Amino acid sequence: IVELDGENSPVTAGNFLDLVNKGIYEETVFHRVIKTPYPFIIQGGDPLSKDSETLKVDYGNGGFIDPIEGKVRFIPLEIKLKGEELPRYNQFITNPKELAELQLVHQKGSLAMARSQQPDSGSSQFYIALKSLPELDGRYSIFGKVVKGMKILDSVVEGDIIIETKRLR
Repeated sequence: IVELDGENSPVTAGNFLDLVNKGIYEETVFHRVIKTPYPFIIQGGDPLSKDSETLKVDYGNGGFIDPIEGKVRFIPLEIKLKGEELPRYNQFITNPKELAELQLVHQKGSLAMARSQQPDSGSSQFYIALKSLPELDGRYSIFGKVVKGMKILDSVVEGDIIIETKRLR
């Protein structure tokens, strides 16, 4: 069970919840699971991975295609600092003083938006941190955390499928 943080990451959490409500994540594959040499992340949410015709080598290349526009819906990098009213968008945080003021940091169980090198390239793919990952802080949008079932994360292997997603409240 994950808890979304719409206060500190409203766009990212809202995007994720919209995709949950649309059933986009159901039957998708955890296509990237990195546990060695130490626990790192599990990543999933690529809609291409639910299509049996998609080659496994292509998992991780897809995003949510908006049925109205027919294009991938991208969302911006979203990071909020303590004391700021609104998040910053499409800005990497690299200044050590600002890094110390991040509202959300990568801890074990953090839920974050995966993206390419471009800051505004998040779509549907997400990852869950398997340990504290300060090296990723300020570079990826964290928008929630695992609140129940942390032991399940340790058993996830590449190729496992998300069977069902639903909003609890």
